[in-house]
Amino acid sequence: MNKKYILALDSGTTSARAVLFDKKANVMSIGQNEFTQYFPEPGWVEHDANEIYANQVGVVIQAIQKNHTKLSEIEAIGITNQRETVVIWDKRTGIPVHHAIVWQDKRTADYCEKLANDPKVIKIIKEKTGLVLDPYFSGTKIKWLLDNVKGLRNRAEKGEVLAGTIDTWLIWKLTNGKSFVTDYTNASRTLLFNIINLKWDQELLKLFDIPEKILPEVKNSSDNFGTTDIDAFKGIPIYSSIGDQQSSLFGHRSKIGELKGTYGTGAFLMLNTGEKVVRSKNGLLTTIALGLNGKVTYALEGSIYIAGNALKWIKDELHLIQEYEQIDYYLKDNYDTKGVTVVPYFVGVGSPYWNTKARGLITGITRGANRGDIIRATAASIAFQTYDIFKAFQEDYNSKIIKMSIDGGVSKTQNLMQLQSNILEAKLYNPESSEITALGAAFLAGLKAKFWKDQAEIDKLIKFKKIYKPNAKVSESEKIIKNWKESVRLALEWNKTK
Repeated sequence: MNKKYILALDSGTTSARAVLFDKKANVMSIGQNEFTQYFPEPGWVEHDANEIYANQVGVVIQAIQKNHTKLSEIEAIGITNQRETVVIWDKRTGIPVHHAIVWQDKRTADYCEKLANDPKVIKIIKEKTGLVLDPYFSGTKIKWLLDNVKGLRNRAEKGEVLAGTIDTWLIWKLTNGKSFVTDYTNASRTLLFNIINLKWDQELLKLFDIPEKILPEVKNSSDNFGTTDIDAFKGIPIYSSIGDQQSSLFGHRSKIGELKGTYGTGAFLMLNTGEKVVRSKNGLLTTIALGLNGKVTYALEGSIYIAGNALKWIKDELHLIQEYEQIDYYLKDNYDTKGVTVVPYFVGVGSPYWNTKARGLITGITRGANRGDIIRATAASIAFQTYDIFKAFQEDYNSKIIKMSIDGGVSKTQNLMQLQSNILEAKLYNPESSEITALGAAFLAGLKAKFWKDQAEIDKLIKFKKIYKPNAKVSESEKIIKNWKESVRLALEWNKTK
């Protein structure tokens, strides 16, 4: 039998993964390895780009060996990645000049706040990029590196270094320096790319003082990104590159007007708006969803910085639970925390408030509050943050959203997802595949390789293992949402009281 596969590289925030898919989109094997998180100063988050690359190669070998796959059986590679994280490296030696600065990093918060005093700057950024001025995005990170690594700006002006998001770094390394590229989705998260004319924007490059010569060529998400040329595996075409949240949207096969929510370290909601550019008035981002067959489509996005990380906090720092599976136990009955609310704004808040100086709070504590109440309230904070963004989607898109597809580690917590369905008053569709993000990149690579004939064929491959339907009284949800809103108000005011 002639076996053929698509290999997806999923370069996440905490681990490198490789997933091998067959023609029916079945997961044949997975390789995974975590890498080091560096926190050199409060609010700073860094990665070792060389460690990311080495881990990525290692997990590919894991996946291939587990399935006893020959290199000749791999039709193409697709890459999906943590988006706003940036690395700058020496063009000649390939050595990074500094650790990669991660999307969670807040070191440029003061710079962003200073720039934000000019309303013209805010307007230009929003109109051209669809984004807000926030340290979350790549542009201010690149500027920080150019300004703070000795001699780097001069080297950049001479064209001696290259800058890119993690997809660009991996492709450059995997092709032995032959391909210096990215795709529209990753470029759209930099604060430097015009999402309307699809070019690096000269006005924005001048604003952030970044030379265009250090930035990669921008291509469709499904395209020829080069061929692997390393000792571990040679001669495999790289046929897709796409940011992880956009990859998830494509993997879910979300149609225009449909929403997907990925619940991982953070949580990210994205609404497919097709070829229509929808400008948010409620704190959402307008971003590129996909570049395919020469056409670009768009999305609205809401970003939650702390989702699964809130559960990690009560497990590893507060030691309130030993295993994540315990969360469902504490949510098995009607939701009741005796008025306790947890707002996990540990690193500020993204959508829809965009406040880098907001901080986390636990409110409503009385003498009767106990361990279980804090556990329940922390888990529920993920559902409440999603509620805030969900309402913004409905207002911006001017339509009632009745369906949301879900994925990510936290989506396995069934009672939490039921609570989410109740609060949103919407159905949640949980697909059978647990590898939706990797699958999106695989689909795009497979379409380019003619592994799958067209999108109609891959539509048939998505099946759902569970559909959550609202089963609570609206009045019950309204009561707990009221407590949440008041607690959020206090969290947003935190810095103003200092």
